[in-house]
Amino acid sequence: MRQPGFWSLALADIVDPDYTQVWLDVLPAHATADPAAWARNLFSSSALPRWLAGVLALRSLLGRRAPRCETFAVRRVEGEEALVAVDARGVDVRVGIGVDEERALVRVVTAMRFKGRGGRLWSLPLRLSLALLMRGMLSRARRELSGVTR
Repeated sequence: MRQPGFWSLALADIVDPDYTQVWLDVLPAHATADPAAWARNLFSSSALPRWLAGVLALRSLLGRRAPRCETFAVRRVEGEEALVAVDARGVDVRVGIGVDEERALVRVVTAMRFKGRGGRLWSLPLRLSLALLMRGMLSRARRELSGVTR
């Protein structure tokens, strides 16, 4: 049996994060163990909650740049983890999506590095809503990737 340990591409890419969060969930029976498939599913355009999609649409109507789902593409896969990386003007974000098939777990690790005070302030709404947002995205991905219908 392996000794407990923790490693993530997100933390390897940003070794001195200003903010981190980790989520664990159960890998559903019959779901894929491909971390890239989980990452693509989590950050697909249909994955965003309606309220967040509305906020992004409103931002684009007001002429402000809003991130598109292509921004959240898988940058690389190593072993059982895929990395999604976003570099913005005020913050760098790394999200590691890992699938441990042996223990039937899915983990999502987020690491952020702020660029000045503007980055810290700009990311405050994201940091406050991230736990709720990711919980919903993981629940939807579990349903979709396990083949369970509503």
